[in-house]
Amino acid sequence: MPLLSKILKQLNSAGYEATIGLEVHVQLNTATKIFSSDANGSDAEPNRNVSVISLGHPGTLPVLNESAVEKAVMMGLACGCEITRNGHFARKSYFYPDLPKGYQTTQDKTPICVGGKVAAYGENLIQDAVELHHIHLEEDAGKSVHDDGPDTLIDLNRAGSPLIEIVTEPSIKSAEVAAAFLQEVRRMVRYLEISEANMEKGELRCDANISIKKIEDTALGNKVEIKNMNSFAHVRKAINYELERQLEMAEAGEEIAVETRTFDPAQGKTYGMRFKETMNDYRYFPCPDLPPVVITKEYLEATKNDMEVTPAAMRTFFESAKLNLQDVALLTEEKELALYAKSAIEATRNAKAVANWLNGPIRALMNEKGLSINELGVSVAYLAELIQLVEDGKVVYQTAVQQLLPELQSKQEAPAKLAKAMNLMVAEDSSELEAIIDEVLISLPKEVKAFRNGKKKLMGLFMGEVMKKSRGKANPKQVQPLLQQKLNEKK
Repeated sequence: MPLLSKILKQLNSAGYEATIGLEVHVQLNTATKIFSSDANGSDAEPNRNVSVISLGHPGTLPVLNESAVEKAVMMGLACGCEITRNGHFARKSYFYPDLPKGYQTTQDKTPICVGGKVAAYGENLIQDAVELHHIHLEEDAGKSVHDDGPDTLIDLNRAGSPLIEIVTEPSIKSAEVAAAFLQEVRRMVRYLEISEANMEKGELRCDANISIKKIEDTALGNKVEIKNMNSFAHVRKAINYELERQLEMAEAGEEIAVETRTFDPAQGKTYGMRFKETMNDYRYFPCPDLPPVVITKEYLEATKNDMEVTPAAMRTFFESAKLNLQDVALLTEEKELALYAKSAIEATRNAKAVANWLNGPIRALMNEKGLSINELGVSVAYLAELIQLVEDGKVVYQTAVQQLLPELQSKQEAPAKLAKAMNLMVAEDSSELEAIIDEVLISLPKEVKAFRNGKKKLMGLFMGEVMKKSRGKANPKQVQPLLQQKLNEKK
């Protein structure tokens, strides 16, 4: 059952409801910019990846980057959009210091992708998907830098980088759904390998349009736009704060201005920047320098064939394997891990064991070494063999985690062979195990006496000592009954 946040309960109680729409900018990872041969990247020194086209010199002509079109189409197909077969670019005119041409080349009347939806995946969400209005292609502006004294510095490396702008319908009902949608967008573009979507580098940025209205009203309330948020937490906090602010104004009888605001993470508040521009202010008109973008049926089929998997498809597989929501979420966060997990489940037919290993000790080893699952060097076949050794009781789980897995990762040998070489296989000789237990009990006479006098919690101590003396070779399932038997013997 979905849980309502504090602000949603307040809105409902006052007879209002929230309306949220997002505009998400994703920088595509093409080698060059969308309309020029300048390198597309954010790591160069300021103003190195520029040319006369990026700088907007008179007489220069743009040439559309085909790779940007392909990546936009891939995202559209993954979202179930209708792909526009004959599209055009337009000029969006506005003045800003980091926009050297005085206009942005974008798509207006004919966005490359129309409709579609994106899943909102998570616990207790009031929506399971967000409908899209469209996805369009455009060029990025440069970057204004305000952290070096009183002056504003301009870096045009980003000017002309290819973007897709994903515009939702105004149908998102909570900050939590908005954040979940944004997380899914990041997963999708990474799975499709069309963007790294590093939010700290500005490769994934989000504007939120927020309004409230009386539940019975059909018309939407006055819209406030919050610009350029680059973290999931900021999106949640900014939307919730803005909903609280608007509710307070509505209840006080104040008019909510249509404006653009910014979010200050340190204060947790939004602040006014400027009154919102209208469509007429931008003076859109068709770009005279770019021909129509014609997408054929054959091109669409070829692009579909080049696509691998999506997060939603992987979640469907893991859910059909009866994994819980937490396991599914962890396994599908990164494409490499999801594909590895799918292969391991198919190899072992033991989905829960695979999930436990990948979300537990293997993830810990990846973090410790700073390696991805493919870089770790533990093949699917080796993981399947390791799981089987533990499931068959031939190697104790803790021993496999603490001793066998690190050696397996560094030496990359078959687990069974390595376990034998390291003398880690479970001791099958019961007389050897009994001798170890006897030795432990003789060394702890006071504790044995206390146990026999009712201090049963000492069983854990005895178990630990036996496992230590056996160097992890003793099977706990065999140790416990033998220990119990010897401790209950009358002396």
